[in-house]
Amino acid sequence: MNRKRLIAALVASLWGSPTPAQSVWNDFQIHGFGAQAVLKTSDNRWFGDSDQTSFDFTELGVNASLRVLPELLVAGQVLARRAGGMSEGTPAIDYALADISLLDSPQHGVHVRLGRIKNPLGLYNETRDVPFTHPGIFLPQVVYFDRVRNLVLSSDGAALFGETTTDFGTFSGTLVYGQSLVDENVEWSYLNGNFPGDIAPDGNSWIGSAWFTSSSQRLKLGLSGAALALRFRPDRDVAWTLDSGTTDILYWIASAQYRAEDWSLTAEYAREPLQWRSYGPAFPDRKAVGEGYYVQATYRVRPPLQLMLTYQEGFADRQDREGNALSAATGGLAPAFSGFSKIWSLGLRWDIDEHWMVRAEYQHNEGTFILSPRENPDPDALAKYWNLFGLQVVFRF
Repeated sequence: MNRKRLIAALVASLWGSPTPAQSVWNDFQIHGFGAQAVLKTSDNRWFGDSDQTSFDFTELGVNASLRVLPELLVAGQVLARRAGGMSEGTPAIDYALADISLLDSPQHGVHVRLGRIKNPLGLYNETRDVPFTHPGIFLPQVVYFDRVRNLVLSSDGAALFGETTTDFGTFSGTLVYGQSLVDENVEWSYLNGNFPGDIAPDGNSWIGSAWFTSSSQRLKLGLSGAALALRFRPDRDVAWTLDSGTTDILYWIASAQYRAEDWSLTAEYAREPLQWRSYGPAFPDRKAVGEGYYVQATYRVRPPLQLMLTYQEGFADRQDREGNALSAATGGLAPAFSGFSKIWSLGLRWDIDEHWMVRAEYQHNEGTFILSPRENPDPDALAKYWNLFGLQVVFRF
C-alpha cells in the first residue's frame, strides 16, 4: 500500500462525490482550534528553552468531515504543531480516513476505516491533539509519551470497528493493521541519539482495543495495545555508525474512568516490553520492560472552573526502578534518575465560553525519564528535582 497516494485520494474525496451537491454539502462540517502555551521550568528543557521561559508550544488544527453517502463518511485533519526541539510546526496530515458502515442500528454497529487512522490507545490518544478533550495542558507523560508522539498517534492502513449495546452497557472493539509513523524523535528516544542512517518501521504494526461503557455512561473500562518493530538502516558512506538493528515494541494500556456530575477519577497503567537486537558492539543486545501509571482526579468547583490533581510514576525498566543498572550500563554517563519519573501535578481549567479556555498547571518532578534526549542531550546538565509551570490559552470554532 502506497500510503501517500492513499491519503491524497482520501483527502481529495472530500471535494467530490456522485451525490447531489445540495445533500452533500448539508452534511459537511468544518472545525478548528488553536492553542498557545508559555512554559517555565526550574531546570531541564521541556518544549523549548523552558528554563529561560518558552513560548514554543503551539498547536493549530483544522478538521473537516463529509457524509458522502449514508454508509460513507470521509474526514481529515491538518495539524501544525510546534513543540520545542521535537517539532517545528510544519503542517501535516493528522488523520485522513474513509469510514464505511457495514452495519448500523441502535444496538449494533460495524465499520471499516481506511487511510491514516488515529490509534485507539488508552482513553486519550485518539483525541490527544484537541486540547478541549483532556483535563490538563499535558497528558500524563508516563503513559502518553510526547517524545515519541507520532509513533503511537496514527497508522496508515485499515481498521475494523464494532460495537454492541445491551441493557448492561456498551461493548466495543477496534483492530488496526498498518504502518506506524516514525520521525527523528523515535531514534533519539529508543537509541538515545541521532546516528548516521535512518530508522523506519520494520513491517506493519497491529493495534487493538476493547472497551466497556456502563449504561449510565459513568464507568468506562478498557484494554488497548500495539505490537510493532523498528529497523535502523545505517548510512554506509560514513566511517562509523550503528549496525542494521531492530527494536521490538509491545505496548499496552489498561484504563479505568468513573465520571460523576461534578467530579471524575481516572487511572491508567501501561507496560512496554522492549528488545534491542543486532546494533553492534557499541549498542549491545538487551531487553527492558518500561512501565508507567497515573491516577487523576478532577472536580468542577463551578460550571466554568475545574480543578485537577494527578500523580504519576514511570520507569525505563520496571526491574530497575531506581535507575542504578541503567547508570552502571552507561559507565555513569546516564544519571540514575534518568531511569524514572515521579510527578505531582495540580491544574486549573477555566472554560470562559464555548470557544475559549484558559488552563494553568504546576508540576513537581523527581527524575527525568519523561524528558526528550533530543532537547536534553547533555546528561550532566540534568537536574533530578525540577518544577514546571505552564499557562495555556485555547480557542476553537
